[in-house]
Amino acid sequence: MQFDNRVTAVTGTRYPIIQAPMGWIARSALASAVSNAGALGIIETSSGELDAVKAEIEKMADLTDQPFGVNIAQAFVRDPGIAQFVIDQGVRFVTTSAGSPTKYTETLKAAGLTVFHVVPTLKGAMKAVEAGVDGLIVEGGEGGGFKNPDPVASNVLLPLVRSKVDVPIVAAGGIVDGSSMAAAFALGAEGVQLGTRMVSAAESPVNDAWKQAIVDAAETDTVFLNQRHSPALRALKTERSSGLQFAEHNVFGDFGDPQALYFGGDMNAAIALTGQVAGRIDAVEPVAEIIERCVSEFGDVLDALADRYLRG
Repeated sequence: MQFDNRVTAVTGTRYPIIQAPMGWIARSALASAVSNAGALGIIETSSGELDAVKAEIEKMADLTDQPFGVNIAQAFVRDPGIAQFVIDQGVRFVTTSAGSPTKYTETLKAAGLTVFHVVPTLKGAMKAVEAGVDGLIVEGGEGGGFKNPDPVASNVLLPLVRSKVDVPIVAAGGIVDGSSMAAAFALGAEGVQLGTRMVSAAESPVNDAWKQAIVDAAETDTVFLNQRHSPALRALKTERSSGLQFAEHNVFGDFGDPQALYFGGDMNAAIALTGQVAGRIDAVEPVAEIIERCVSEFGDVLDALADRYLRG
């Protein structure tokens, strides 16, 4: 299937699919596999390890000749030179998140980069468009990771934002396959972002214990933490996260040791950021298979709906 829409036009990819920028996870091994499969790999900065991030970007040149991008996670990267850092890496596409779209958009666009900003609300979307972003990643509350304390489901948020703006929208939260991709397009998206599905992919660098926990999870096996503070978090239900579910204090300080979880496999060493869509993932699979099946199923779903419900 060949896509031709505003997302593929600005990303230069075959498919309008973007990999989420998970801290420590979204590095060259995963991002290059995504780019080589026809989607857009993203390198993270939320780890704050900019020397390591730079090395990972340099590795991409040896691993893929396809487009990729970088994310600026504003709340987690305190380096005031982060925008120039990204510009200096020679990438053409950047997503900005966890902060105001007014902070870096003008600088990045002046350097010729395409900027998509992550938004969890209509208010955030309008602010981003006013700031001059090229597109939006509209993030529903069912997704994993850092969230707005007042989450809105994608089924409500996507059509709401679409009705108010005319920039390209990439849907995030609850996307795992062709049917969820088709649903997102029906609600106004022109692309999708995969997070939890990529955490559990074969090329993901995380320990097999986390991947297996995602495979084993039911749709009810995540918890929403920190609703009285910011950022809120959606995470896999573990002994650690369950103990923090009703905490009154800001649990971000109790996040723990992410590397002991991510790479050591200790599921209680930190909060395992994971979306509700874990309940729909039943196997660890290569990135290329995930993306190709997603695209194939997308076309099959559209054809099936037309055959089933349209006459004449």
